[in-house]
Amino acid sequence: MSTPSTTTYVLVHGAWHSGQVWDRVVPLLARAGHRVFAPSLTAHGEKAHLLSPEVGLDTHVADIVGLLVGEDLTDVVLVGHSYAGMVTSSVAHRVPERIAELVHIDAMVPADGESAIDVMPVTQSMIDLAAGSEAPWRIPPLPEMPPPMGLFGVTDPADIAWLRTMVSDESVRCFQQPARLGNPAADAIPRTHIHCVGSEPEGLIRRPVPATQPNGAPSQVWELRSGHDCMITVPAELAALLLKFG
Repeated sequence: MSTPSTTTYVLVHGAWHSGQVWDRVVPLLARAGHRVFAPSLTAHGEKAHLLSPEVGLDTHVADIVGLLVGEDLTDVVLVGHSYAGMVTSSVAHRVPERIAELVHIDAMVPADGESAIDVMPVTQSMIDLAAGSEAPWRIPPLPEMPPPMGLFGVTDPADIAWLRTMVSDESVRCFQQPARLGNPAADAIPRTHIHCVGSEPEGLIRRPVPATQPNGAPSQVWELRSGHDCMITVPAELAALLLKFG
């Protein structure tokens, strides 16, 4: 629960990552007096051993709903990075009464019934590549590319080495399961979009943000000069933006 001077942040990592990816941001928010949770989703980080074909979007939604309910968190700023926009959008429709703000960081933001493949069709190419492997249900992390793309937008060698310690395979079901967004109470939740710009992969098409939010307010879109994993490359700048929503 948040107090008038304290905000509760729940930071949700994207596909292939773990909660550790937020390690440079968490202390900056905590130092400002806020509560911060950065869990690893099922099959990632300390839960990597749970990877199976049955792990999907619904599993990850249940992870975050379980955290919010189990810790009795309310007035939460719920932050989703990349694939986690699928997760946080779905969570908002499960427990809208617990969420004060949704923040989408370079995120997949679905409509009701859409999967990650629908939101970002290039995802299908990764599934197709894995189809001929011994475990077609496991999607390995994206490969490192030449700068400025690097590994998830990270180009510093030391940072890449650190990032490699936390990435692991993703279950294909995470990209195939549809988001279920049928609760009209979630429309009242304010939402903000943060786009990482300056080193986008060639051919990437970002879905346009509608001019108005579901609650009728003008859409809020911020930009960070960063690669995709901005919590690694520009943690101070990202934390400063997140503190605006506290």
